[in-house]
Amino acid sequence: MNPIAIDTIRRSRLYALAASAAILAIIGITGSTAGNAEKAVDNKAPQHHWFQVGKASWYGRFFQGHPTADGESFNMNDHTCAHRSLPMGSLVRVTNLDNSKTVVVRVNDRGPLPRSRVIDLSYAAARFLGFGGRDGGTAPVRLELIKDDPLFAQIVFPQPSAVVFPLTPSLVR
Repeated sequence: MNPIAIDTIRRSRLYALAASAAILAIIGITGSTAGNAEKAVDNKAPQHHWFQVGKASWYGRFFQGHPTADGESFNMNDHTCAHRSLPMGSLVRVTNLDNSKTVVVRVNDRGPLPRSRVIDLSYAAARFLGFGGRDGGTAPVRLELIKDDPLFAQIVFPQPSAVVFPLTPSLVR
């Protein structure tokens, strides 16, 4: 084949490629994300929420005024609970699976002792869910962790004796 013909074919292909790139650049379609091109949208990974299903019980008058695991005195009329592993101050949504009533409680104690139960609720929380007192001592429940931040729990369930802000050397005298 003639070397001039090969050079002409190569040149015409190069011109066609340059012309198509110029047309795409005028239209605004490019192969790179440089310049003002839109960034690819990152789909956020789905968030997994902690939950637990099991049997709840309640405790009340016998423990009234006794210290809980986090140091505060137990009040059977507060919406608090005892859980084995959730951090102190966590907020938990408890749903009674028998009647679909829901209450938000704060973890302030450790328990329950029987391994067949997942949570011990205060008397007030159990009554709110419809199984405290003479109505029965246990109920099937679903627990959902709302927030495990003690500062957030202090805003929702204020405790007058609780220290909200960390002590710094300038505050301690």
